[in-house]
Amino acid sequence: MKIFSGTSNLPLASSICAYIGIELGKSTIKPFPDGETFVKVEENVRGEDVFLVQSTSPPTNHHLMEMFIMVDALRRASAARITAVLPFYGYARQDRKDQPRVPITAKLVANLIVAAGANRVLTVDLHAQQIQGFFDIPVDHLYAAPVMYEYLKKKQLHNLVVVSPDVGGLKMAYAYSQVLEGGLAIVAKRRKSASEVESMAVIGEIRGKDALLVDDLTETAGTLTQAAALIKRKGAKKVLACVSHAILNEVGIERLRKSAIDELVTTDTVLRPAISGVKITTLSVAGLLGEAIKRIHSNSSVTSLFEFKGGRTS
Repeated sequence: MKIFSGTSNLPLASSICAYIGIELGKSTIKPFPDGETFVKVEENVRGEDVFLVQSTSPPTNHHLMEMFIMVDALRRASAARITAVLPFYGYARQDRKDQPRVPITAKLVANLIVAAGANRVLTVDLHAQQIQGFFDIPVDHLYAAPVMYEYLKKKQLHNLVVVSPDVGGLKMAYAYSQVLEGGLAIVAKRRKSASEVESMAVIGEIRGKDALLVDDLTETAGTLTQAAALIKRKGAKKVLACVSHAILNEVGIERLRKSAIDELVTTDTVLRPAISGVKITTLSVAGLLGEAIKRIHSNSSVTSLFEFKGGRTS
């Protein structure tokens, strides 16, 4: 087995290798003067089971192209099997035609990954689970939830209510409420644009409780901060937010600084510079991905990673 990494999240790739107990594969990735990407795999991969770690975090298109080129290089070097490990799958929000004459880019990216030569995909918390069906190759879909549960249980939150900031995240919020033995609530929202939302009402009992907002990703933090403001007005004592992928641009960081969120709990699926003025706890998914890679390599069950209290986290 060999693990290689693109440039999007080298610390995570190194942590995965440390967990498994192997060295990170050597490769050269550098730009040509005209902006094209040059890749060279610096070790023999003939007949090897190869895993390529690359998050499609900003700059998204650059990181995607880098991954396609690396997969092609590995395929042409006669790797026996290539697994694209995408801790964060970009373009996942464009998974349907929600207005006339728009593309379904999540499907396009799936096609490109397969065309480049990947034999499997390993990813964490897809924005929409049906994206697994966009691939004609096996997809192992992991959940960051077990890592989050471990941390949240240590916090011993009392009188907890798990809140979904929109209808789409209700299933995820329900799973959290079951494991953390809390109540369940939902915020009704209306999206004005890609960066603006309007939270309108809360369904569920919030007053006097510790609220935990759960979502799969946040970028401009509009959904989270609006929902937090609303549940704080409804009488929540403390507001925590739990997000698998915190991509966070300047707008998002500024909104979080002014928001009612006491702590944002996220993971290292995307590389992010240190942010001041916001309490962010970053948990590592290296152990989770490392264990999944070991199991895929040995043809063992990946599903059993998510057995909780006799049920599943999904």
